[in-house]
Amino acid sequence: MTWRGEPLMEFLVDMVTTVPEGTSEEAVAEIRAREAVRSRELAAQGSLLRLWRPPLAPGEWRTWGLFSADGAEQLEQVLASMPLRVWRHDTVTPLSPHPNDPGR
Repeated sequence: MTWRGEPLMEFLVDMVTTVPEGTSEEAVAEIRAREAVRSRELAAQGSLLRLWRPPLAPGEWRTWGLFSADGAEQLEQVLASMPLRVWRHDTVTPLSPHPNDPGR
């Protein structure tokens, strides 16, 4: 896949969500539903490639995502479009191909 003639970059994003104290269960359910819809849209667009649930501590809300974008600026636009971003802290790691990657 390419963007403007250049290969897209991949990014591993560690997404940690902290719901503000006092937020109603209804508000959490509503934003999670919107997040699910947006995630499907981003997957259909080719921006969101995979999601994983890492081992979690009790009460922790965390996801790892593999994203594709033409650079950090486009990735930030993608992440900012996700409803849970209002409660989320993202740590982005740009990925580069490994010469011994068996998937190449």
